[in-house]
Amino acid sequence: MYEKIKQQAKEVISEALEKSNLQQGDIFVIGCSSSTVKGEAFGTASSMDIAQALFDAIYPEIQKRGIYLAVQCCEHLNRAIITEKEAVLKQNREIVNVVPQPKAGGSFATIAYRTFREPCATEHIKADAGIDIGGVLIGMHLKEVAVPLSFQTKKIGEAHITGARTRAKFIGGERAVYDENMK
Repeated sequence: MYEKIKQQAKEVISEALEKSNLQQGDIFVIGCSSSTVKGEAFGTASSMDIAQALFDAIYPEIQKRGIYLAVQCCEHLNRAIITEKEAVLKQNREIVNVVPQPKAGGSFATIAYRTFREPCATEHIKADAGIDIGGVLIGMHLKEVAVPLSFQTKKIGEAHITGARTRAKFIGGERAVYDENMK
């Protein structure tokens, strides 16, 4: 089961990163319910093993591109974000004091906190792209304007996958000219 989850996660993250056109230093947010990957309801069957399998497939792909991973905690931590301290300071965000646990923050956030070089929590971040594993709603942590992404792999385990990248706002109306290289 874990190998299948890892393979599905690798396929999704590769496609998401390819379609997102991210640059080094950008932020990629992930919301993940290990319970839904398992086929259970949110918050009812948190699994460190599933979270570790997902993290092991996803994090190296993020790291090799020089992108920051931001992980959304579950509702018990008010959807706080776990990421590298450097990413929080780069966006001039406030650091808050909390350490996620499997049933208070989520298994995926717990793994991230234990793995990051200088982990920290913040309540708000504005990511450049992201994926939602299991319908946990990452939209509050994306920059405006979000552009939906679709994937060849529709599920990881039993969890549906959605994703988005962001782009600069188009302003100025019908006479405006836009830079087509700005995605």
